Amino acid sequence: MLSVLAIIALVIFAVRLFMQGAAFGGIATDERKERMLLSPNYRNAAFRNQHLTPSLAKGVRFFRILYTFFFRKDRNNRPLQPLPSIRTDLVHANAGKDILVWFGHSSYFIRANGKTILVDPVFSGHASPLPFTTRSYAGSDVYTADDMPPIDYLVITHDHWDHLDYDTITALQPKVRQVITGLGTGAHLERWGYAADMIRELDWFEEYMPDTGFVFTALPARHFSGRGFTRNGFLWVSFALTTPSHRIYLGGDSGYDTHFSETGKQYGPFDLAILECGQYNTFWPYIHMQPEETVQAAKDLRAKQLLPVHWAKFSLGLHAWDEPIKRVYTEAQRLQQSLLHPMIGEVVPLDKEEKTFSRWWE
Repeated sequence: MLSVLAIIALVIFAVRLFMQGAAFGGIATDERKERMLLSPNYRNAAFRNQHLTPSLAKGVRFFRILYTFFFRKDRNNRPLQPLPSIRTDLVHANAGKDILVWFGHSSYFIRANGKTILVDPVFSGHASPLPFTTRSYAGSDVYTADDMPPIDYLVITHDHWDHLDYDTITALQPKVRQVITGLGTGAHLERWGYAADMIRELDWFEEYMPDTGFVFTALPARHFSGRGFTRNGFLWVSFALTTPSHRIYLGGDSGYDTHFSETGKQYGPFDLAILECGQYNTFWPYIHMQPEETVQAAKDLRAKQLLPVHWAKFSLGLHAWDEPIKRVYTEAQRLQQSLLHPMIGEVVPLDKEEKTFSRWWE
């Protein structure tokens, strides 16, 4: 009995020691903690969604999910062949033009009105604290931090491993002028070598104008945060981005809720909405959208065009890897929603109303 207890104690100690590593990020102290405590969205030592958001559907138990993950997930959960992609020179591509380039999952690059914006970059090849788990798909990792030009605004929507990647963020640091994120998340970046005056943390409905004509408004999302066992220590956000020529909704991760229609009424219409469409399941219906809800969210936002993301790089759900885009594509046709579905690395001009893309996933 004593030997069993000793082994358990040793495992607990090893896990706790491992979670002290730099990749797990920092904690909020001093002025940052004071700002969090003053937030109307922070109650009982955690940030809260606007509406009740259970992690799992009623009656669903963890062991049921575990069993499904190992024995019942779709056999096409990962692609059988490397994904096609395009290698774009981001420094010289379409010089002077406003463009967007998607890197798979929720990572993308925007150049608008002379400024460069990089959102939730993950170039390490994995989306977990253990590099040999949650590996990216073959063909989806054709870009690295070295391929990025100087970045005016690095935008981080929340601190999950598939949106905030230690290796990527530390490699990018010399290229970044400003970080824009939610309350508390800057603690991670400060631990990783970013200066405090480089980081702007926003609460929901706060605005920040880093340069003339550029406004970032942090807005609600229905999700959660956390890089370890503790959840909701830092705020998860979406953004309304206004540039001199464009109005873009940067959705981050979110379940479907009334905030989309409220945002559309107050901040829309949008030229483009970038919304998650993958890693959903009926087991967790409140924190990720079904693909049909993604299209409806774009309608709620009054978005002229929709770019579906959060797919084509990692398998964090149980569905087939290409199911999200197939369902989004079908629903967008039904609701007559203009849809962008570029290949990884393909240049998307932001100044064109009509764009043609192949159904490259077929």
